[in-house]
Amino acid sequence: MKTLLVTGGAGFIGGNFVLDALGRGGVRIVNLDALTYAGNRDTLASVEDRAEHVFVHGDIGDAALVRRLLAEHRPDAVVNFAAESHVDRSIDGPAAFVQTNVVGTLSLLEATLAYWRELPLERQDGFRFLHVSTDEVYGSLGPLGRFTEDTAYAPNSPYSASKAASDHLVRAFHHTYGLPTLTTNCSNNYGPYQFPEKLIPLVIQKALAGQPLPVYGDGRNVRDWLFVGDHVAAIRRVLDIGRVGEVYNVGGDAERENIHVVKTICALLDERGPLADGRKRESLITYVKDRPGHDRRYAIDAGKIKRDLGWRQTESFESGLAKTVDWYLANQAWVTRVLDGSYRMERLGA
Repeated sequence: MKTLLVTGGAGFIGGNFVLDALGRGGVRIVNLDALTYAGNRDTLASVEDRAEHVFVHGDIGDAALVRRLLAEHRPDAVVNFAAESHVDRSIDGPAAFVQTNVVGTLSLLEATLAYWRELPLERQDGFRFLHVSTDEVYGSLGPLGRFTEDTAYAPNSPYSASKAASDHLVRAFHHTYGLPTLTTNCSNNYGPYQFPEKLIPLVIQKALAGQPLPVYGDGRNVRDWLFVGDHVAAIRRVLDIGRVGEVYNVGGDAERENIHVVKTICALLDERGPLADGRKRESLITYVKDRPGHDRRYAIDAGKIKRDLGWRQTESFESGLAKTVDWYLANQAWVTRVLDGSYRMERLGA
């Protein structure tokens, strides 16, 4: 049975990865998460009692803890999801993003390198350090073109700058020390268990409550949307057969303007149950002052992972968004528990 050390495995993407991996079987997961506001044990409720899931409350920047976990559990791979990830929060407080995404990743890399060097040669060959990153490191696109793995980095927010730095550290540890690393850069994820500060779950919750739906600027900013289940499948594929030292972009081939996303959510919720006063939810849309430094367009060219590793997304934007809306409707108790008072769907990063 393969053992994985998963960092940030109580968060949105990490939690979905853990649930998927344990559902498939044949793997033991040591799940290290600091349980900041966006990490939640409720996401892992269905696997809490599984012998193959060892949850550890801790920080990737705690070098002694990480060294102990590596020595005790002897993992075959480290999968690093741990990150501060919300652009608006990075505008309000960039230091936390540097601490976790840069300093924390460096500490994790140093501990992993020391562990890897002590492995027998046959285990060294099979070991992997997979770093999960974002398309935002590439900056902003004009109306044409897509980000490839060769696109120059041009981060525009404190969040994307911190992720760019962590990506460069991962690359450096491979080229300088030989650590067998892999990096994935994904487009905007959505799906079950996403903390309600991000666009899709935030709009779902506000639209259910009949509250104003804030849309930045003119609403014409474009994102490439990736259903989290498809992203998890891509990460699994890269971990299994990705070439050491390579970067793989993961996208959903689903570019949509933000205003289109919001209107689609309104229509899906209206179909499932109208507001008590009979209003269409689209009437709740309110345009607000744009986010500082708001990137105009992201789009991922996922040709490399498709050609080299045979990955394909299975959800269209329409099917994935319908599944997401239905999940939130069926799991309002989860939403209530994660909104514990530290965040009340207010605007951040203004």
